[in-house]
Amino acid sequence: MRTPEESFGAVAPSELELPFSSLEYRQHQMFPRLSAAEIQSLRRFAMPMSFKAGEMIFQTGEVALGLFVLLQGRVRIFSRDSFGRSTLVTEHEDGHFMAEMAQLSGKPALIDGVALTDVETLVIEPDRLRALIVADAQLGEHIMRALILRRLGLIEQRLGPIIVGNGDDARLVALQGFLRRNAYPAMVIDARTDPEAVTLLGGITTGPGDFPLVFCPNGHVLRAPDEAQLASCLGLVPTFERSHVYDVAIVGAGPAGLAAAVYAATEGLSVAVFDQRAPGGQAGASSRIENYLGFPTGISGQALAARAFQQAQKFGAHLAIPGKVTCVTRDEDRFVLTLFDGQSINARTVVVASGAAYRQPTVAGFESFEGRGTYYWASTIEAKLVKDQDVVLMGGGNSAGQAVVFLANFARSIRVLIRGKDLSASMSKYLIDRIASLPNVTLCNACTLRSLEGDEAGLTHLHVRHEDEGRDEVLASRHLFLFIGADPKTDWLGSSGVELDNRGFVVTGFARSEHGHANARARFPLETSVPGMFAVGDVRSESAKRVAAAVGDGAAVVAQIHAYLSELATLSTQDV
Repeated sequence: MRTPEESFGAVAPSELELPFSSLEYRQHQMFPRLSAAEIQSLRRFAMPMSFKAGEMIFQTGEVALGLFVLLQGRVRIFSRDSFGRSTLVTEHEDGHFMAEMAQLSGKPALIDGVALTDVETLVIEPDRLRALIVADAQLGEHIMRALILRRLGLIEQRLGPIIVGNGDDARLVALQGFLRRNAYPAMVIDARTDPEAVTLLGGITTGPGDFPLVFCPNGHVLRAPDEAQLASCLGLVPTFERSHVYDVAIVGAGPAGLAAAVYAATEGLSVAVFDQRAPGGQAGASSRIENYLGFPTGISGQALAARAFQQAQKFGAHLAIPGKVTCVTRDEDRFVLTLFDGQSINARTVVVASGAAYRQPTVAGFESFEGRGTYYWASTIEAKLVKDQDVVLMGGGNSAGQAVVFLANFARSIRVLIRGKDLSASMSKYLIDRIASLPNVTLCNACTLRSLEGDEAGLTHLHVRHEDEGRDEVLASRHLFLFIGADPKTDWLGSSGVELDNRGFVVTGFARSEHGHANARARFPLETSVPGMFAVGDVRSESAKRVAAAVGDGAAVVAQIHAYLSELATLSTQDV
């Protein structure tokens, strides 16, 4: 069984149909009672606050003041959905503290807290809470564990927005995956089979184009929203102070970006991280990474990313997820990053960690099947959709191998299409051996996809060419998983002037350009052709496309940023 910390970062246990009792033996860690010495230790980070009986201490959908330590009295914690229905979470007494992960990052609360009696509290604002967690390691560990477990409990209870639609609708699956990857609780109701859907939809005029419907905790109803609209309704999109200048802005929250954020924040740099969807990048799609140092039994890519995300929050990095950067320009001694919502952010340095976008097969009309039977991820959400189904998967790399091993537990059969003669050139041997032992997996060597067929519901058939045999085959399947590589996500760098190689990856260090000229300006191995702009991970030219290599890049770039900032400070002093 996964630890709760892994589940928080990997999959919502509700999706695995685990009961809430999976946390019953962790109640002492979820709701610890602080000792008098611990309360005394945290007083220097807190301010006193009193509430009368019946007064709301914090409310769903509104940003709470921070973490509350209950000195005297009793407080009830409950969840309230958009219809006003309440679900009891717990009741707090003297010595307990009231918060979950939202209070660490200053996001809107997911729960209500009401004073049952007159209460005396100490409130610790988010910035001070992060300072406390770092300053007092033992107390900080207790608080962090409790915050993570409490969020996990909300996820298991499916408390949060209600999403109503057809369970296999690509738009619903996308919204569900977006919330799951951001560790945000939600309830999904199938409008076709769940009796509660009738009650929810009573009195609401809807048409086919309105689904999925999302009932947000603040009472708003969204009709067929995209991820950005849903994030905005839930208060996940942060705002920035225009005059503030960060030491480093990191674009991309995959392993490289998160590593850079953690190490930069721990060394005292002010850090902003932007990612348009969720932590993890491509690594988040890996159901199990077994060759990453320190995890002999393996860890899911999303669990690894979630742990790094929590570390970055703990040390004070400002994480804007979702937060899409559309362009970056240079303004004298600083960079200006423009977000999709029009906000602008200033930073002294920029780390390009935007990774790569999943590659699509070059077959006519593929776009019409996007989200209608085609997938770039293999999570528990997709696993439910393919249960006892015949699946086709394209790709011969490690991500493809991990997906095959995971999906084989659910699918009736899996046909794996690869262009080469075998897997040895692109996949680790342990995965090759494991796939060979799976009875429901067959490998199609030297196979290419020629065309797709479908109906109103989506994909139905795939036309495959056996290149070595010179024959065609038609495969019946409604599920095609694509792990055929990726192209660099560098479109947002167009106005920056940064040098790219002939494949579109960012050139760093002293690499030669496609014209044969040495990049003489870059004095640091990870610096680009633009002074103060660095590149790490998969987006960097000549990088090893591995999680460990990306994390190494993210860690190494911080020392180079320090050196660059030191030079800037020296030049500023000389100018004066």
